[in-house]
Amino acid sequence: MKADLHMHTTFSDGRKTYQEVMDMAKENGVDVISITDHDTIRDVDALSSYAEKIGIRYIPGIELSTIYQGKSVHVLGYFTDQSYLDEDLLAYTKQIKHDREVRARNMIDLLKKHFDIEITYDDVKKEAYGIIARPHIAKAIMRKYPRFTHNEIFDQMIGDNCKAYLPSVELSLDDGLAFLERFSCVKVLAHPVLVKNHIKNDVLSRNYDGIEAIYYQNRDEDTAFYKKLASERGLLVTAGSDYHGIVNDSKHGEIGTCTISGDTLKSFLEKF
Repeated sequence: MKADLHMHTTFSDGRKTYQEVMDMAKENGVDVISITDHDTIRDVDALSSYAEKIGIRYIPGIELSTIYQGKSVHVLGYFTDQSYLDEDLLAYTKQIKHDREVRARNMIDLLKKHFDIEITYDDVKKEAYGIIARPHIAKAIMRKYPRFTHNEIFDQMIGDNCKAYLPSVELSLDDGLAFLERFSCVKVLAHPVLVKNHIKNDVLSRNYDGIEAIYYQNRDEDTAFYKKLASERGLLVTAGSDYHGIVNDSKHGEIGTCTISGDTLKSFLEKF
């Protein structure tokens, strides 16, 4: 039995529906998944029912966007009970949806200012089914300016530190961890390999339940380092493909490319 615990659907910035994502997991021999859309969790009953129908286990999850010293840090939260129905959580995800819409409009202005890229908010909205995120902006750009690739747009225009980039939230890392704790989540630092080097030690020192030590962009030495760190600190090890379903996407894996199994998976599942 193996698990891939980090992937996205059309509820945030993924390109596939949850049914398509779950079908792919089944086809790829993945037994346990968590769909961890950005700053939102919805339709858990429908997802659970579909997973049961096709014979895989689904764990409700969320990828929470936080900020540390002005840099983005993502934390995966895996719900151990039905706290995903809490009204305060739903209110927060609604506010985040609004904030992301404002962010998108401001990034559109920056694209015009710095790159002479002219797209509208409606162009971006047509690409999104749920929360608006940067891949939707990238897709709107590619539709109007097909000479650009997804990776080029992120690397040159809207990626971290680019001129048209804006952070998505103002929730601090510590507040985000407390937030997930409040809703009975197993808290896992997402893709630590992507955390900026000058804040990495501080970020790693926080109180997580686990680390996504197995990740698509890791080198072998990265995986070994984060597994060792997890062992030394008594933390869970998780794995995630971070699947988005984007064509020619070199930054995220296919479902099942990063998994945990055996005792590592058993330790994780004991939390649920």
